[in-house]
Amino acid sequence: MKIESTKGVLSLDEATLCFNVEAEGESWSWEKDYRPCFLAGEEKVFFSDAASIRHEAVKNGIGKGIRSSYSGFIIAGEKKELAFETYAWIEECTGDVFFEWVPIKESGEITKLFWPGPMAFEEKREDWYTLVNERQGYLIPNTWEVPSRPLHFKGQFCTAGGYMSWFSQIREGKGYIAIALTPWNGFTELEHPAGGPYTHVSVSWEPSLGKMDYRRIMRYSFRKDCDYNTMCKIYRNYMFENDLAATLKEKAARIPSVDRLVGASFVHKGIKTSVNPKSEFFDPAAPEKNNSLTPFAVREKEMEEFHEFGVEKLYFHLDGWAEPGYDNKHPDYLPACEEAGGWEKMKSLSDTMQRLGYLFGIHDQYRDYYKDAPSFDEDYAVRLTDGSIPEHARWAGGPQSYLCATQAPYYVRRNFTEIKNHGIHLDGAYLDVFTCNEGDECDNPRHRMSRKECYENRKKCFDFLISRNILPSSEEASDWAMKSLVFCHYAPYSFMLQTPGTEQIGVSLPLFNLVYHDCVIEPWMMEKLNDTDDYMLYALLNGGAPYLVRDGAYPNIDGAFDGYIHLTPEETVKRCKIVSGLHEKVAKEEMVSHEFVNGDYKVQRTTFADGTRVTVDLCKGTYEIETK
Repeated sequence: MKIESTKGVLSLDEATLCFNVEAEGESWSWEKDYRPCFLAGEEKVFFSDAASIRHEAVKNGIGKGIRSSYSGFIIAGEKKELAFETYAWIEECTGDVFFEWVPIKESGEITKLFWPGPMAFEEKREDWYTLVNERQGYLIPNTWEVPSRPLHFKGQFCTAGGYMSWFSQIREGKGYIAIALTPWNGFTELEHPAGGPYTHVSVSWEPSLGKMDYRRIMRYSFRKDCDYNTMCKIYRNYMFENDLAATLKEKAARIPSVDRLVGASFVHKGIKTSVNPKSEFFDPAAPEKNNSLTPFAVREKEMEEFHEFGVEKLYFHLDGWAEPGYDNKHPDYLPACEEAGGWEKMKSLSDTMQRLGYLFGIHDQYRDYYKDAPSFDEDYAVRLTDGSIPEHARWAGGPQSYLCATQAPYYVRRNFTEIKNHGIHLDGAYLDVFTCNEGDECDNPRHRMSRKECYENRKKCFDFLISRNILPSSEEASDWAMKSLVFCHYAPYSFMLQTPGTEQIGVSLPLFNLVYHDCVIEPWMMEKLNDTDDYMLYALLNGGAPYLVRDGAYPNIDGAFDGYIHLTPEETVKRCKIVSGLHEKVAKEEMVSHEFVNGDYKVQRTTFADGTRVTVDLCKGTYEIETK
């Protein structure tokens, strides 16, 4: 079956149930070995197994397409009344092709859906490449020698495994971008063997609360004379057209202290550590590693010293400031740590920060739900559709489940009201894991919550902070938060959180910043691994903020590895001033382009909207900043 539009041609092979798209003078077909399918438990079921399959041409006021209806499946030897449709259509206005999977009748049979299929992309050429959005992003040439690995969080959109909900492929300057319009239960599927000659990328979908009860939609935009910059700008336009993002200029209009964060150096330190004996991090052989305490007065003195040292703008992120210690007893985290000086000394620290003109923020947590929290009630923990409650004891606080996000805004309001009542002035607050980990789903009928609703409730927490003139941040960055998130703990390249020397599945590049640089402030690691391998170069290339001090809460977590070159305080401050100076200039400017100079992956250049250009040579360890 073939549909012809003024913008392209869409064809369905009724034998294979695979599509071909002709757009912008190019033909794109699904990979020849792909067969549309889903999982029912562990059983793979193909669309072609349906007892009834029907196709029809559809034409309406916005486009033309092909609707296919599938019903009557045998699953585990039983006939099921499962029925669904697929609708592939060309929008006349844009030429974009939409692939929609539409549930008609089901009762929880589908556990994972693989549709639409991957494009055929098989030629061993370096100018054939794939873009995936794990953290800042990867470019994977078809010739890349390192095979793909499972992406973080299995490539789930809206996690560290997919900051942005899209993927793209480009061959000799002609390509497409596939955008998930319904990303909440979607995943990037990636396959690349060592050396190629192909890369397959596609999408999969999981149920929401046990059912595929809403449309899953992918939008494909096809372009000629394009590169990865083109695709990033298509996605940026999509986010702003749909009011899903806001710039730092817009956020500064809501909360003016955004401007004080621009050009600041970031300091990350803690007060109290207390590791529960049931925690995976507890070390019975070395008790000194399990518990530590630093008085508020010591941190206050350190801030004075930074000021004396000439650090003009600083943001201080404080971990473990409450009585339970870092990662303990959330969400019942108050009061301020009594052994460190309690509310009185925490207020003194806060007052000093104001006097010095510095910004002060705290770590907090509203997902991890600790069983020894005074208000812990299993009835408010996330409950899966099988009735089970996820549990683990990885972090310092020991046994925990997850707090249903429907409850999180109430706890945020309770706790931050109490902090204010004790005279603590907060400029920022870090709500841990929200923009790094997947959204939760809860099947407790008292507070049932889809993954989409989870993200909405997390955003309510950020918006509450904004209403109190507190700058919201979280662990990493994610699409769903781009209207409210002001800054983050980091938004790194994946290799920065891996043991140095780990083989990479592609070439790291700033896809995320090509979309969002002027929307969120990103502090960058500043460690120097050796004479040429210097993370400061990436901070400059990305026009980001610098970490002056970054004390990791756990060993070998968050890129906190041993073996970096020791720099003197004078060297550290000098490097931070260079990065901060650039950030002051470009923080609110769109990153308009990125390039590999003369095709060399080790020599990269970014250009910002004000004309500033930053060129780094990752082999020589050098940089050049050109301003207008």
